[in-house]
Amino acid sequence: MKKYGLIGFPLTHSFSKKYFTEKFEKEGINDASYDLFELANLSDFPELIKDNPDLCGLNVTIPHKIGAIFYVNWLDDEAKKVKAINCIKVIQESALAAAFSGEVGFVGQDFRLEGYNTDIYGFEHSLKPLLKLHHKRALVLGNGGASRAVRYVLKKLGIPFKVVSRRPRPNQLLYENLTPEIVKSYRLIINTTPLGTDPDITAFPPIPYDAITERHLLYDLIYNPEKTVFLQKGEAQGAEIKNGHEMLVLQAEKGWEIWNKKNHEPISII
Repeated sequence: MKKYGLIGFPLTHSFSKKYFTEKFEKEGINDASYDLFELANLSDFPELIKDNPDLCGLNVTIPHKIGAIFYVNWLDDEAKKVKAINCIKVIQESALAAAFSGEVGFVGQDFRLEGYNTDIYGFEHSLKPLLKLHHKRALVLGNGGASRAVRYVLKKLGIPFKVVSRRPRPNQLLYENLTPEIVKSYRLIINTTPLGTDPDITAFPPIPYDAITERHLLYDLIYNPEKTVFLQKGEAQGAEIKNGHEMLVLQAEKGWEIWNKKNHEPISII
């Protein structure tokens, strides 16, 4: 039996387990299972890997997308650039592990961990069909692991952006300094924060929603609830809205492709 799963904390509302369980049933995949592995502390990750020798792949969610890179042996080029991962391929192969003895990862292991960021693929391919000529600049709400993937895609698409955060950081805006004039001139607004996620569905990013117009596009990485307060407020102003469900489906399928592709020879170390 091939085992896959999700690490993060908390995992009370997991898209991935439901998605992959239904996928396995629908596609007649009888030799695979998908489990949740709640890790309050990422330092428990090595023990998890050692206790589950049948693991073939893991998804990574909040709050471990950044910290998990320090536990893998190899990083995909895009994951290196964003310095955050949400997908780990576990290769149970002693020959490969021997070649990496003493490198980043677990010394004396009989497996190899590869890190990928499939959020990049999911976000890019769900956003591009919605873009119009007037979506020339973006506001990115939040600066965590998911935000890094979003910023990478915006750079790739040539869309200038400003990050909005709660704490002062170089080249970032504070929520309290976000004026109606700024919001009017940034017609693509992307929420990468967990504000509004079930069960706290009444929460929302504190931005001047009255400045949003029908020429705005509001994208929320949250999928549960289907329409967050952030999206509701944007829709009330006439804006086009999009939640994170399609992005999650796309990144999940990309992860499945990675987990099941033929193992390549090592190219580079972190």
